[in-house]
Amino acid sequence: MQRVLLLAFLFLALPLLLTGQPSEDLKASLSFKRAEQATTVLINQDELLPLKRLDTLRIAHISFGQLQTGPFLETLNKYAPVTHVNTPFDITEEWLAEQREKFNLFILELEDIPVAGQVPAVYNYQDFIKPLIEQLPTLVFINGDGSVLQVMPFLRKAHGMLITPSHEEMGTVVAAQIVFGAVGAQGKLRGGLRGTDLRTGDGYTYPGGEHLRYTPFDYADLDQALLEDSIAAIVEEGIAKGAYPGAQVLVARHGNVVYHKAFGHHTFENVKAVATDDLYDLASVTKISSALPALMKLHGEGQFQLDAPLEKYMPEFKGSNKGDLTFRSMLAHNARLRPWIPYWKGTLRGHSRYPWQKKWDNERVNDRRFRWFTFKADSSKRFPIYVTDNLWLHRKYKKRIYKAIKKSPLNEEPGYVYSGLLFYLLPEIVADLTTTAYTEYLDQNFYHRLGAFSLGYRPLEEYPREQIVPTEQDTFFRMQQLHGYVHDEGAAMMGGISANAGLFANARDLAKLMHLYMNNGRAAGEQLIDSASVAEFTRCQYCDEGNRRGLGFDKPMIEYDSTRSYVAASASPSSFGHSGYTGTFTWADPESGLLLVFLSNRVYPTRENRKLYELNIRPRLHEVLYQAILED
Repeated sequence: MQRVLLLAFLFLALPLLLTGQPSEDLKASLSFKRAEQATTVLINQDELLPLKRLDTLRIAHISFGQLQTGPFLETLNKYAPVTHVNTPFDITEEWLAEQREKFNLFILELEDIPVAGQVPAVYNYQDFIKPLIEQLPTLVFINGDGSVLQVMPFLRKAHGMLITPSHEEMGTVVAAQIVFGAVGAQGKLRGGLRGTDLRTGDGYTYPGGEHLRYTPFDYADLDQALLEDSIAAIVEEGIAKGAYPGAQVLVARHGNVVYHKAFGHHTFENVKAVATDDLYDLASVTKISSALPALMKLHGEGQFQLDAPLEKYMPEFKGSNKGDLTFRSMLAHNARLRPWIPYWKGTLRGHSRYPWQKKWDNERVNDRRFRWFTFKADSSKRFPIYVTDNLWLHRKYKKRIYKAIKKSPLNEEPGYVYSGLLFYLLPEIVADLTTTAYTEYLDQNFYHRLGAFSLGYRPLEEYPREQIVPTEQDTFFRMQQLHGYVHDEGAAMMGGISANAGLFANARDLAKLMHLYMNNGRAAGEQLIDSASVAEFTRCQYCDEGNRRGLGFDKPMIEYDSTRSYVAASASPSSFGHSGYTGTFTWADPESGLLLVFLSNRVYPTRENRKLYELNIRPRLHEVLYQAILED
């Protein structure tokens, strides 16, 4: 082991030996590695660490010392929502009871670092810290030399404790990742702590890799300058030429997130800058991030059969032209299903209830009088489904959508035709198979387990509007700026909840789900999806028929065509992902270890804007990742 560490150190130090000056990335890497080796878990009652079942945790952060918030809290929040709590002047029983009601884990950050030769400020808070330790479930993080344990021996009663030496620049960032198991615990005390029973060699260890890690570029073997400069040039070109007003980009390799930045603004008015926590409408990326992981899990559990006909799980389709279509063929877009149906036009008087009988496009309609069973201007018991503030859909209209799908004709010719029709039916299928509400099942089994709390439907129920990036100015159906409600018309008429579209997320949380797929269904310390099911869903199903698709997932073109592909030419055949109509894109490549998430709102202010495609933003951006891989 010592030889391995020595070789690693020599490899990292080679640029320094050759030039006499360490690069910034080299310094960051050395600091990160030192922090990994020095940060030590001293207490771990009932294997509290690494934190598990993130869906059950309500975490508070309280800091004592010079800093109130900083890199430790910022990094914690990359894995799960952590609320910073300020302590009152006097900690009362009532205050403790109130906090215990709100939270079930308290992370106390103690800055044990003298300032200008003075006693560390944390020593002045003994009367505050003691009741927290004694009455609340606590995890203590000490940033310093551990002297605070001599002054406050009651800290040993905490449920968990870790310490990082104050001289390690990356110490707080690494410590937060050790808390969640993204980085493994490997530190051991190099000397006993005076006045305590802690001795040389003490320290709990456990492996990392349970979540994405946030590391320097060296950990991913990527050329930092090439990647950063190229991504900035391409994304900013798109903004300058009006392809989209702003974007988020996240890049990871081998589980290491080395790049996550926001560009531009929410709109072309340049009022609000995009932040990395802002939410985007994922559009058709929803197809691989909603019902699909549920089907994969159910398949692995033997509850869902890919070669079963549609009528097996939706008996109402029995006897129709779709009753005997297999889920394998439908998920791979190989079942002769029509591409889509403009359901909203079937609500208008004078238009067919089955819109495939006329034009398929969304041409503007002058007569906007709705049939009586479709929309009303105000909500009521019969019209409870929100579409806009003055459009409320009939409670049973979903049955009309199902009927339209059931009656739609099949394509005359077999072969690949991209279709969203099945994905309108999948939420009900998942709910029936699991006997659990669809969104509840997704939250409990995937999103919240992964700490991907921004990934979900109808974001205005959880997030302020200013944190959500707007999409189109709808001038033909909803007649308003779409902001916080799904862009896709069909998903809107499903109450905002569909497997075709409807999910919102930031790049970080979408990356967590993609990492689950790349990691063969394992993340957050659990095997959430059977690895064989992941392999089956992500492989090409009908390549011999010229269809590149996996099950739900898109795949690289069988014969690459730069004029038609939104994926890099270098993407391997094992790679997979999806794009979205609003300007979103995510792609994972297990062979190279690369993961890309690109989020934009290219449909602002109108879907007629096609500059994202004309400038080849997504394939160019994707190709940069492969160019940045450092040769062995």
